[in-house]
Amino acid sequence: MILDFIRWNFDPKVFPNTSIHIVWYGVLFALGIYFCYLTLGYTFKKENIGQKTLDQTSLWLLLALVIGARLGHCIFYEPAYYFSNPLRILKIWEGGLASHGAAIALPVTVVLLAKKYKFNPIWYLDRLVIGVAIAGAMIRLGNFCNSEIYGIQTSLPWGVIFERNGEMVPKHPTQLYEALSCIITFLVLLFIYNKKKEKTPNGLLFGLFLVMIFGFRFFVEYIKNPQVDFERGMMLDMGQILSLPFILLGLFFWIRSYILEAKKRKTTL
Repeated sequence: MILDFIRWNFDPKVFPNTSIHIVWYGVLFALGIYFCYLTLGYTFKKENIGQKTLDQTSLWLLLALVIGARLGHCIFYEPAYYFSNPLRILKIWEGGLASHGAAIALPVTVVLLAKKYKFNPIWYLDRLVIGVAIAGAMIRLGNFCNSEIYGIQTSLPWGVIFERNGEMVPKHPTQLYEALSCIITFLVLLFIYNKKKEKTPNGLLFGLFLVMIFGFRFFVEYIKNPQVDFERGMMLDMGQILSLPFILLGLFFWIRSYILEAKKRKTTL
């Protein structure tokens, strides 16, 4: 069956034609955070970790997510605009969040919390990223609702004409591609965790998450429209440049987890 091009003229407001300014992006963002919390709670319950640790760390991680994502966009994509008037940084309702900023802020926050709450930060990150993957999928669906961050023109039957932006030709729905990659990552990580649980080698899930999410992000950028003007003509855009260190870091933790596991098995023989 050959699909026709999809015409997309979705209103990003939950209550169109009213003064109630609630947008689907915000709803999906909040749902993503909630699902992340539930997933982290699921792993904690499996390993008999107290609810108190979950609740006390979750608020700090939420703040780190929002602040990191916001600063990431301001610093990496539009520094001149935001730092010429720093108060603009606070206007998060005007848009502008970057996953790379969140990817920096969350691990740093986990490391800081680890000392206070006495847990292994890599152990915590392994469990946190399972939920972060599904949260990433929800955020990309929010981007789709906003008709933003889509790709270049395509002749593929699932191409989307973003009519709300005045587009006349179908474009790659890269938001949906990335949402699908997040869902696949979530399922892979959850499968591995359910299989090994507390015996999961430290760093395995965290490393695999970084490789899968940012590896896909690196390649999808080739068919994505530039987010800011300075990216035009660059051999690698900002999303790709920022993804490379995370891919390498992910490979490090992935390989390290297997080396540590091999040593552990050797000592038990």
